[in-house]
Amino acid sequence: MSNPQSQPLAPITLAKGVCIQTPVILAPMSGVTDLPFRRLARAEGTGLVVSEMIASAAMIRENRQSLKMAEVEGFGAPSSVQLAGCEPTVMADAARLVVDRGAAIVDINFGCPVKKVAVGQSAGSALMRDEVRAAAILEAVVRAVPVPVTLKMRMGWDHNSLNAPRLARIAQECGIRLVTIHGRTRQQLYTGTANWAFIAEVKAAVDIPVIANGDILTVDDAAEARRLSGADGVMIGRGCYGRPWFPRQVAAFLNEGVRLPDPTLAEQHEILLRHYRAILSHHGVNTGVRMARKHIAWYSRGLPGSAEFRAQVNRVDTPEEAEALMDGFYRPLIERGVEACRDAFREAA
Repeated sequence: MSNPQSQPLAPITLAKGVCIQTPVILAPMSGVTDLPFRRLARAEGTGLVVSEMIASAAMIRENRQSLKMAEVEGFGAPSSVQLAGCEPTVMADAARLVVDRGAAIVDINFGCPVKKVAVGQSAGSALMRDEVRAAAILEAVVRAVPVPVTLKMRMGWDHNSLNAPRLARIAQECGIRLVTIHGRTRQQLYTGTANWAFIAEVKAAVDIPVIANGDILTVDDAAEARRLSGADGVMIGRGCYGRPWFPRQVAAFLNEGVRLPDPTLAEQHEILLRHYRAILSHHGVNTGVRMARKHIAWYSRGLPGSAEFRAQVNRVDTPEEAEALMDGFYRPLIERGVEACRDAFREAA
């Protein structure tokens, strides 16, 4: 098969010693991209992983949960930690703290659309409506740390204010090294479809690398997003739910036109167990058992009997019971030669 892009993905160098060799990036997702998931995604071939969004005020208070979210050890360089907030000095202090704790990249969130952040805290995507404050935050963080600073945002607050190209130029002037655009407005939240073609306007407005984000659920989506946007890479969010190997498949398709198969069901079972145990180790058994339920559901979707399996998993409270259910679910399917449905993800999403 011919390469879907005339130009393969090129490495992105953000600073001396900070290079994204393969710019297929795991998006920051609250409640999903914790340290166990990021480690696993990197081990499975993701080019860069970004932490969950961390509130800058909580970070400088050294809130225990925020410190845990900002951990970057165990999956190789570079490592990126995303911060959100609306006060330049607080954002700068938080950036210094995460760099002191090992972050090689600081990512600033101007894209979160949820009401608590964008309305209640005037942070996230709300900052796209206040370019003066946005610039002050960008400048403060860039000055505060010796590592590259990147930015993630949306097209604009709504379709009457699609100011991402202008704000990207401001970001570039402030010293931001890379910008990621989610192809929706804040008012769309996660409804409708991502507008990858609009991202081309941001790409044309700046000289720094631009990453396309939103609705990349298949390798063909990734190729089309890149074709329409002209972006230097892609960022994948929910497309990685239960598929930490998906970014590797995207990279192979964009670079070589090769459609890598999904892991075998036996391999997926092993990956799930490794992920499950890492969650328990990181979060503790009581919290981990509950947090892992959504991941188990994502891994098993599209398989025969998965609905009943998920219901059973949601009723047990010990790792031993959960692992016994996983073994009892996967092993008969593996012995029968069943494989996961390739279209199950898009159908579920």
